Amino acid sequence: MIKELSVALLLVGSSSVLVAAPLGLPPVPIPENNPQSPEKIQLGDKLFHDVRFSADGKVSCATCHAQDKGFTDNLPVSVGFNGLTGTRNAPTVLNSAYMETLFWDGREPDLEGQSKQPPINPVEGGLSDHGVILDVIRKDPEYVSAFDAVFGTDAAGIDMGHVSMAIASFERTVVAGDSPFDQYQYGGQKDAMSEAQIRGLALFIGKGRCVSCHKIEQTQALFMDNRFHNIGVGFKTIRGKEQETAAAFLKSKRAGADVDVTVLTQKTMSELGRFAVSENVTEVGAFKTPSLRNIEKTAPYMHDGSLESLADVVDFYNNGGRVKDSDPLSGFLSGGIRSLDLSKSEKKDLVKFMEALTSPNLNQFTQR
Repeated sequence: MIKELSVALLLVGSSSVLVAAPLGLPPVPIPENNPQSPEKIQLGDKLFHDVRFSADGKVSCATCHAQDKGFTDNLPVSVGFNGLTGTRNAPTVLNSAYMETLFWDGREPDLEGQSKQPPINPVEGGLSDHGVILDVIRKDPEYVSAFDAVFGTDAAGIDMGHVSMAIASFERTVVAGDSPFDQYQYGGQKDAMSEAQIRGLALFIGKGRCVSCHKIEQTQALFMDNRFHNIGVGFKTIRGKEQETAAAFLKSKRAGADVDVTVLTQKTMSELGRFAVSENVTEVGAFKTPSLRNIEKTAPYMHDGSLESLADVVDFYNNGGRVKDSDPLSGFLSGGIRSLDLSKSEKKDLVKFMEALTSPNLNQFTQR
């Protein structure tokens, strides 16, 4: 069961305060089996930043999801322990509380499950299992005291369920709205956006058809649809060998291969997208729609980090799912992906509009 939190809990120094839900966003969904508390949020914040939960003692959640970089790392693909790289761009933690599935292919259903995977991925945290994390926590007096206060457990009773619930609780406070768009659309401040941004909004809803997947509703806007689409990004990696790649993946999966490891260590398999989870052939190459909130802060873009700027993203869509007009189209493109015929000025206005989705005070979530 899910309850909704109509206010956001934000850390300020060592204390917690209640603030109104950000303008333009709905209440934060809170699982009944993991209610929020100031102490749990503070514990999750500490766990999120602890580099000891990696094989080289240098990688934490915050390494790839840094507050000063829009809770991403501004790299095409993330760098894990010992400088190893994966296959996918780090999604922002901002507003991840509203996501119905986690990771680009949606292979985890909630933040609790998602938080357990990176430490034991061979190109992220590099740990062989969660034992190291629990050992560090159980030997740290501050952690032992905090887990006792939050979960009522002694050192021996601390498990990854507790760890994941604390991290998820912190992540559910990383919520940002109240952008110039929100002030314009929902706050009645018609001077909050520039003329170019207002024209961009009209294009976003109309000619550009961006709103088909990046949703804007009457009283709120998540700028995502929690669905999966093949828009053509990265598909050249498996073009012409889709069936062969899918069959090889399924054979490996049936033999017990870890999907989390496979998609982050094998570039070809990674491009299968949602198919790796659903095994539905219509979802080959489909990836989750990201929210466009604070998109200005989270370059580069797409699941493989292949587009450097928002202008590049607009060009890609304007070309109907291609970097260049001469590039071949994917045979698995989702419906609606086609050339937009936008002029140069219209493309600039769209970029300006997306810049109006940036929230103020993005450094408010943690003092670390």
